[in-house]
Amino acid sequence: MLLVSCCVALMLLPQPRAVDSFAPLRAAMVTDQIQRRGVADPRVLDAMRTVPRHRFVPATLQHLAYTDRPLPIGLDQTISQPFIVAYMSEALGAERTHNVLEIGTGSGYQAAVLAHLARVVYTIEIVPELARRAAATLKDLGFTSVHVREGDGYAGWPEQAPFDRIMVTAAPERIPQPLIDQLRAGGRMVIPVGSAEQWLTVVEKTAAGVIERRTIPVRFVPFRRGRG
Repeated sequence: MLLVSCCVALMLLPQPRAVDSFAPLRAAMVTDQIQRRGVADPRVLDAMRTVPRHRFVPATLQHLAYTDRPLPIGLDQTISQPFIVAYMSEALGAERTHNVLEIGTGSGYQAAVLAHLARVVYTIEIVPELARRAAATLKDLGFTSVHVREGDGYAGWPEQAPFDRIMVTAAPERIPQPLIDQLRAGGRMVIPVGSAEQWLTVVEKTAAGVIERRTIPVRFVPFRRGRG
């Protein structure tokens, strides 16, 4: 009886958790690249410390995942530098009760950060391979509140509108009217606008109309439209 009891006790011992070797790099990224440049929202900082950016870049570039730079993810697309992701997330001001629309899923990293801040995230990607890859990565990491659609983001996601917040991660020359229409009164959009010169723009939809405010100069890939 003593031998059986010992065996049972050993079987019930908790299994050791996998070591996250990238955690110190994420912590340093937040301290050195993000907090020191003025991002202060504790929820955003916590999301940036938590989401494994290295899982959203090609395996050959994982050693660069926590450096202060955008990285190529294939198909002429990039994952934004961590500071820009944090800056845009703070500017968006998503709350736990909010429905968020993201245009330009890319790798899925920004959607994962937004999932830590909002109730649900709907994200649209025009490049089929990227949409499928991002959806698979997000599913593998357990982000059940993120819904990925392949398609033209210019039209938004009307059946899920209105949205409390909208984030756009590609630069149109002008803000698409369908996105303004799908923004809830009192809602906010963060979007890079321009071609040769781009400015990150915060759009507030009020009862009196739409207010646009430029913040910082940025460089995003152009906003792509579907054919027809």
